[in-house]
Amino acid sequence: MSTPTVVLVHGAFADAASWSAVIAELQQRGITVAAPANPLRGLASDSAYLASFAAQIDGPVVLVGHSYGGALITVAGTAENVVALVYVAAYVLEEGESLGELQDRFPATPLVDNLRQTTYPVEGGAPAVEVSITTEAFPRVFAADVPEATAQVLAVTQRPLAAGAFTEPAAAAAWKTRPSWALVAGGDHGINPEVQRFGAERAGATTVEVANASHAVALSEPRTVADLIAEAVRATG
Repeated sequence: MSTPTVVLVHGAFADAASWSAVIAELQQRGITVAAPANPLRGLASDSAYLASFAAQIDGPVVLVGHSYGGALITVAGTAENVVALVYVAAYVLEEGESLGELQDRFPATPLVDNLRQTTYPVEGGAPAVEVSITTEAFPRVFAADVPEATAQVLAVTQRPLAAGAFTEPAAAAAWKTRPSWALVAGGDHGINPEVQRFGAERAGATTVEVANASHAVALSEPRTVADLIAEAVRATG
């Protein structure tokens, strides 16, 4: 069996550059990596885009999702050449479950009170709502263990998520047919660590926890994240 390609899927309020330190770690280990731009327009459309992206890669694929990206790999992971899933401070949905339904089982994080709503045009329809984290709150909510100067840059370069993504049900749960791994960020103020633990346990994922890591764990602890991804590659390659 050939060595899988790792596809890194960023979440809301970030872009593919949020994986930069993890990419460097994986490339140093000789692992082929791709980090596509996540459209952030909705669970169904984003997962369809990701599934199409993965299906066009020659050979097996390990999908890695951060945050909202975890919901996407849960659906897109049913693509035929996907051999494993890795969740990084991420949502792990059940089929038919939405982000909002999973979140509502647990206490809210500071993220909820620090979202800013704006609108964007939709062809042939009324403007749609998207959300981002206020620039003032971003460092403590998203990147508390990242240098302040870096967090301030991340705050003004974040990409918003369509608000409708929170209520769309997952069309599939690929973890039922694919082995999965998960990293829980124990100091996360974006997604309650209990949400992460619950989803990982439900999926039967091989799980590690970084006790004080923020939501930006891929930037603050890239070696730990890369170690978990490399474990999934070794197990399925």
